[in-house]
Amino acid sequence: MKKVGLFIALFVIPIVAYLFFASGVNTFVKLPVVNEQIPEIPSHWRTSEGKHVQLENRITILGFIGDLSFENKSNMTNVSQEVYQKNKQYLDLQVVYVLPETLKPELEEYVEKLRRTTEMPSWDFIFAQPEEIQQYYQALKVDVPLENTNTPYVFIVDKDLKLRGRKKKIDKQTSLDGYLSSEPIEILHNEMEDDVKVVLAEYRLATKKNYKTQEPEL
Repeated sequence: MKKVGLFIALFVIPIVAYLFFASGVNTFVKLPVVNEQIPEIPSHWRTSEGKHVQLENRITILGFIGDLSFENKSNMTNVSQEVYQKNKQYLDLQVVYVLPETLKPELEEYVEKLRRTTEMPSWDFIFAQPEEIQQYYQALKVDVPLENTNTPYVFIVDKDLKLRGRKKKIDKQTSLDGYLSSEPIEILHNEMEDDVKVVLAEYRLATKKNYKTQEPEL
């Protein structure tokens, strides 16, 4: 019996595993869709350099900050270190924070200091009027409130403008969309970074499948 068990462990299981993965079967669970269609960023919302940032065809970490308090700066640092920096090699990924116009001078000074120590090739801050930010946020249809254009939660938006994420049960009553960027970094790492990787993997897998269907027959 020991020899049979050893034979199965050494030969049968590896072959079965190879055939399983070679078949291209996708077994990972896709990240749920929270909102089927959110609005694109309005064309007149711009960065301090005048650039218009689009969500479509990019995987986006989307955030809203109403001030540059120590808490908000710490939250952005958490997102940068635990999510963005570990995945910035993927050109499809971007981080977008929406801020009120009044913060533009203060933000420029902060970003200048930040970029001395942090690479941010696909990280943008865009500005809008507070009432416009409120209207846009309402269109996300999330359970997390926006107070004075500020929330510690950030959201994942896929290339098709679908809001993705987990539905967390709070006190068995309230569901919260998004990811709390003030969470301890190990929680943010285990939840949000994993979920970003799932969305990235979904699109890579879809690209491979499309490539295979377009290959000419030999």
